[in-house]
Amino acid sequence: MNIALVHDWVIELGGAEKCLEAFHQLFPSAPLFTLLYEAVSLEALGFDISTTQTSFLQRPGLLKKYRSFLPIFPYAVEQFDLGEYDVILSSSHCVAKGVLSNSRQLHICYCHTPVRYAWDLTHQYLRDNRLQRGLKATLAKAALHYLRIWDASSSPRVDLFIANSRYTAARIWRSYRREAEVIYPPVNTFLYDIPRSRGDYFLFVSRLVRYKRADLVVDAFNRLGLPLLVVGDGPEKGDIQALAGPNVEFLGYKENAELADLMSGARALIFAAQEDFGIVPVEAQAAGTPVIAFGQGGATETVIPCDGRNWDQATGVFFPEQSTASIVEAVRFFLDCEGQFDTEVIRGNARRFNQERFKQQILSFVFDGYEKFRGGS
Repeated sequence: MNIALVHDWVIELGGAEKCLEAFHQLFPSAPLFTLLYEAVSLEALGFDISTTQTSFLQRPGLLKKYRSFLPIFPYAVEQFDLGEYDVILSSSHCVAKGVLSNSRQLHICYCHTPVRYAWDLTHQYLRDNRLQRGLKATLAKAALHYLRIWDASSSPRVDLFIANSRYTAARIWRSYRREAEVIYPPVNTFLYDIPRSRGDYFLFVSRLVRYKRADLVVDAFNRLGLPLLVVGDGPEKGDIQALAGPNVEFLGYKENAELADLMSGARALIFAAQEDFGIVPVEAQAAGTPVIAFGQGGATETVIPCDGRNWDQATGVFFPEQSTASIVEAVRFFLDCEGQFDTEVIRGNARRFNQERFKQQILSFVFDGYEKFRGGS
């Protein structure tokens, strides 16, 4: 079975790239096709640059502003020639699923999300970028309209969809009218499953972009007066720092052992985004740390909220709205029952999402899918 891997781009390393890394470990001889990459990020995932093929967008001057070229991503991904491969395994949150294939090939797509800014977040994206009126706004709306049409029309190129959560599977159905198998992403639970001393701070870990709602978390902790550590970087950092009171400290980007120490030392992790899955809450639970999360999206599949009686299962607290008041109320509720949470129960819940489970499920899905495909062709 001759396999090719396809991924949108390898610039910053997040949850999608952790899946790509696992795919590479499962199929180490499979070449990678990606629109563009940062060499340091590609090498961190274990890929050899010599076996990685990029698009015409791979130019030094474009890497810092690659998102500006979104309208031509569909054209760029269609230029990859994958005709020699038996199986295409795409890891897609934007256009990777739209590569061209032929009738002799099986295309399996691990879909992290249908393109957010073309579907669910279109109007928020336009508001956040002040693209509601004027010529630039008209061009942006036209580009997103075209992207939606291309995204939906390219979905039949995928033979089998895998979703990273039930929430994403529902969005795949809504956008493409396609069924998807759910295989949760891999989390390195062993890195966090080491007892460490608990501190007196709360923790927020995220890339600082608008939809992660760091602004609400900081505002809530300004009102509460409790110590909050913010881990992460991004375009919203300056604006969020300007909101912060003296009880909020910004630590920048952290990973691996440093992040594990911070997670293990926190009283709770605050998670305010509506994510398709959300690896960070699982990492916190692997460290035995409760999660105070927005009660929609993937968090509802990874965090078990306390109801005052289920301490043999509870791993966190949900807040119902993305608002400062809702976060404040949830934190106060957590403070009232903080001592009831069981560290080992929380860790045990996180182990459901470990890396080996992911690899076994992906291998079974790919090989079973290929056998059925060959039998029916």
